[in-house]
Amino acid sequence: MPLICAIFGTSVRSSRNQSKPSTPTMDIAKADFIEGMAKGLAVLESFDTERQRLNATLAAQRAGITRAAARRHLLTLAHLGYLETDGSHFWLSPKVLRFSGSYLASARLPRVVQPTLNRLAAQAQGSFSVVVLDEREVVIVARSVALQEPDLQASSLGPPQRAGATSRVLAYGLHLGARLPAHATSTGRVLLAALDRQALAAWMKTHVLYRLTPYTVTDAKAFRAVLAQVRAEDHCLAHEEHELGVHALAVPIRNAQGRTVAALNVVTGAHRLTPAAVAGHWLPLLQDAALEVRSLL
Repeated sequence: MPLICAIFGTSVRSSRNQSKPSTPTMDIAKADFIEGMAKGLAVLESFDTERQRLNATLAAQRAGITRAAARRHLLTLAHLGYLETDGSHFWLSPKVLRFSGSYLASARLPRVVQPTLNRLAAQAQGSFSVVVLDEREVVIVARSVALQEPDLQASSLGPPQRAGATSRVLAYGLHLGARLPAHATSTGRVLLAALDRQALAAWMKTHVLYRLTPYTVTDAKAFRAVLAQVRAEDHCLAHEEHELGVHALAVPIRNAQGRTVAALNVVTGAHRLTPAAVAGHWLPLLQDAALEVRSLL
């Protein structure tokens, strides 16, 4: 679902990883592959927070096609109502949300996990999300946030914070449909750790571990070691690798057949993710929630 995710979420991409036509998720005969459709979808996927408005030249560069082809696709998409234009530049129109609305209304995973997320947010006062892997990024397909974060001074889930200290617990742009780099997030690492050896090798070969903060792991050997630890422990704790001030704990969500289909995480302050709090509260809470929805998937 690369297109669906790209157009109803906010993509956080590196300029070193520009959009390319999506890799097909299934093998089909060459005669059955519609090249024009693939190029049109690649043009749509070229729009993100880094480049919200594109002309034909920029769209061609980001989609990996010729300028003439990009221009025709842009004009066609504008004619169909999926893009708006001032005659020179193009940008996404609200019509693209039809794809995301259809996905959220029909896909089983978001509907199954939402009640559990709502319960977790009310019970534990935190931000909870369910995420799936889409190539180099993870996409939030369901989430729930507590109406009010607990008093930092009186929190029982970790040591009290010193007076006057501040801590932001939510990443910028963390919303339904948001796209985040898989290598630097707790959920992404859980999902990558679930890949078989061949699939992980292919992912590592084609994706750059670009640096987002001073704490981001960018060395391939070190990153493989991190994934091995995640696989062994069956959870991932990430501290400020995606964004400074953001701390998260994630566990896999498996279906009835035991296959990892998503990841569940909580984002909260560092003072609430102490080793004791993780082992005694957060990890059992997330694992029980993942087990709760397993039989429904």
